[in-house]
Amino acid sequence: MAKKAKPQHILVLRFSALGDVAMTVPVLLALTENYPGLKITVVSRGFHKFLFKAIKGVDFHEAKLNDEHKGLRGLWKLRGELQELGIDAVADLHNVLRSNILRTFFSLQGLRFVQIDKGRNEKRALIRSDAKDFRQLKTTHQRYVEVFSSLGYPVAPNSTHTLKRVTLSQNIVNHIGNAPKKWIGIAPFAAHAGKMYPLQKMGKLINTLKNTEKYKIILFGGGKGEQKQLNAISEPSESIVNIVGKLSFAEELQLISNLDLMVSMDSANGHLAANYGVPVITLWGVTHPFTGFAPYGQPLSNSILSDRKKYPKIPTSVYGNKVPRGYENVMDTISEETILSKIESILEESA
Repeated sequence: MAKKAKPQHILVLRFSALGDVAMTVPVLLALTENYPGLKITVVSRGFHKFLFKAIKGVDFHEAKLNDEHKGLRGLWKLRGELQELGIDAVADLHNVLRSNILRTFFSLQGLRFVQIDKGRNEKRALIRSDAKDFRQLKTTHQRYVEVFSSLGYPVAPNSTHTLKRVTLSQNIVNHIGNAPKKWIGIAPFAAHAGKMYPLQKMGKLINTLKNTEKYKIILFGGGKGEQKQLNAISEPSESIVNIVGKLSFAEELQLISNLDLMVSMDSANGHLAANYGVPVITLWGVTHPFTGFAPYGQPLSNSILSDRKKYPKIPTSVYGNKVPRGYENVMDTISEETILSKIESILEESA
């Protein structure tokens, strides 16, 4: 049997969520560096296009899944658009209903289609309450790498595969200023309450950092509700800037690329910062780094965990959406002093 030719133009499917889409970046950087002749087109929601703008060899095609690409007819239309790009293989990094439908459509043209193995059985064993199989699973980055390896493009992302710092727009400078201080980003929100550090405690941490007069604290979030909450937990100060609603997503990425440190929940902002090689401290509630969703290139010591001795069922879910009775306050076991000590340690090492 003749050996299949390596594809020259790979279509990459990863529609959501923002953090998972962001985790493709180091892998794509490694691919384009090792295989400069390879063409890649990422298909995702339009909001995500700015993640890939700086990666040479990577194009972007918007999936309008709530509009013209909605439903079976819409996905068939999307297939037609993608087929016209001259793709010869598909890397499905999502493996959900929509991408499975596209797999069926593309099979009619005999297109090579490789899907991510999400390790669902392993993850179920890790999060179950009884007879928990508590061990480090493959990272999402590793699972993405496996897909490209199956297509004939083995790659090994490393610490060099990060995006470069971006020059700040004048609009950002107007909001942040240019005081000679270390810039600390803090992103206290997450999609589920089980992954959020108590806002009252976060407010104390923010104001403690402010009182050192050594840092510019930049608060990240989304929407008017989160903007209001951030205003409520932080005292007005030139050292604290709440940028919610003030910058475009592209500008937020510029700003993140210039941070000295990001403090994040198990959520997207940690991944966005890690893509630029920014040190990231992540706070973990009912989820755990063993599920494979820790930010890229960060040491495990940068993950501050809730107390598993007191709450042995952790992790209770992969996404933080399942919180057993009595586990509502697991993050109270993480003290503000522990976070502060870690912040100071990282920034002193990088001084």
